[in-house]
Amino acid sequence: MEFETRAIHTGQAPDPETGAVIVPIYQTSTFAQEAVGRFRYDYSRTANPTREALETCLASLESAEHGLAFASGMAAATTVMHLVSPGERVASVNDVYGGTYRLFERVYAPKGYSFDYLTAEELGAGLAARLDERTRLVWVETPTNPFLRVVDLAAAAEAAHAVGALLVVDNTFATPYLQRPLELGADLVLHSTTKYLGGHSDVVGGFVATGDGALAERLGFLQNSLGAVPGPFDSWLVLRGLKTLSLRMREHCANARQVAAFLDGHPTVARVHYPGLAGHPGHEIAASQMHDFGGMVSFEVDGSREDALRVVERTRLFTLAESLGGVESLIEHPGLMTHASLAGSPFELPDTLIRLSVGIEAAADLLADLEQALAGTAPHAGGS
Repeated sequence: MEFETRAIHTGQAPDPETGAVIVPIYQTSTFAQEAVGRFRYDYSRTANPTREALETCLASLESAEHGLAFASGMAAATTVMHLVSPGERVASVNDVYGGTYRLFERVYAPKGYSFDYLTAEELGAGLAARLDERTRLVWVETPTNPFLRVVDLAAAAEAAHAVGALLVVDNTFATPYLQRPLELGADLVLHSTTKYLGGHSDVVGGFVATGDGALAERLGFLQNSLGAVPGPFDSWLVLRGLKTLSLRMREHCANARQVAAFLDGHPTVARVHYPGLAGHPGHEIAASQMHDFGGMVSFEVDGSREDALRVVERTRLFTLAESLGGVESLIEHPGLMTHASLAGSPFELPDTLIRLSVGIEAAADLLADLEQALAGTAPHAGGS
């Protein structure tokens, strides 16, 4: 079956008891057992039919044999990090989500875990020389958050596997509709289902997919033991979101292309970060491993932090808020919001950087909103 069909039907057969065509919300903590030790489900932390439907469907969309749902993207990341032991090493892309960097540096590094941060280019070329036998994970986002840098996944997978490491790909920005890392050699794919997969800014969740049965068994043990699982209603909301993922992503991408082109030619914008632009350094790699270029755009105003703050506070359709991937357009200042944990680090963000989650409103309205917001920022000498 094609992607769009699987998103609606895989793991979601009509309910055999009632004929309900939509998977029910099995809002229960426990289940009656036929006899001691004989049951289909026993306790909802361990397994729940609604969550199981989500795990089956989303695993299929990621070309995975196994999927595990979590209470948040960070819960998924924390569970994956339990595959690593103190003294072992994680090589990560340096342009990583602020919450992930905080998890690495403030939770795991003090416990004796080692982290090395590499550029997207270093992860895609010459990576083998930067890894060693202590490297357990190579952790990648592509496109990255917030600079939309692109990592060559096939090259990263080959280098990771040469030293016995696992390639973990955070696929939140791309979604499985645009990119399927397991098909390119990745071992684990991670999502914040809060974002595009849920798609309506009304749920928090996470997900990990893999094609490796032994990894899936270990992660399933950790999922149950650590207990950071989503409730049935949250699972149902994400499952509902998957049904329209392909439709929404097509519109997100179409709008983002127009927004990026508009910003790229604006006199008050110094730089635009969007892999769909021909001048983006990762454009060719993105074109080779993605179906389209996504709905996220970031840009730097030609001015000061105050200029950037004026822009994010002046928009009317773009709502000033954290998160991304909903049907509505959002705008934020990463350095002071989603990536504030990078302050004072080698990866502190420019004060002039703005991140957009381009929604599915009419593109003309979004461009008009950005035009009026940028009108309050005068171009500076030397700007593009």
